[in-house]
Amino acid sequence: MLLTPEDVNRIALLARLDLSDAERAAMLGQLNGFFGIVERMSAVDTRGIEPLYTPLSAVQAVALRLRDDVVTETDQRELNQKSAPRVEDGLYLVPKVVE
Repeated sequence: MLLTPEDVNRIALLARLDLSDAERAAMLGQLNGFFGIVERMSAVDTRGIEPLYTPLSAVQAVALRLRDDVVTETDQRELNQKSAPRVEDGLYLVPKVVE
């Protein structure tokens, strides 16, 4: 899947990026390079291969070091919200940014 300069223009518009012509050309090359890597990776047959939770498990046995799932901090919502300009029902109120 190769992107066109129009695709880059649309991406820049959606991301609110003000790119020069040189930056757009560089971005086109970088994005197409990225998609090329993804296509090559997608072409590899991975059926029957178990996912690794860490690359080290491919070469040696790895024991997970997990901590107990216990609460370690008390509820400090009111203390944290004291410095907020506006709070309602335990939620921070922020100005609307999307019309």
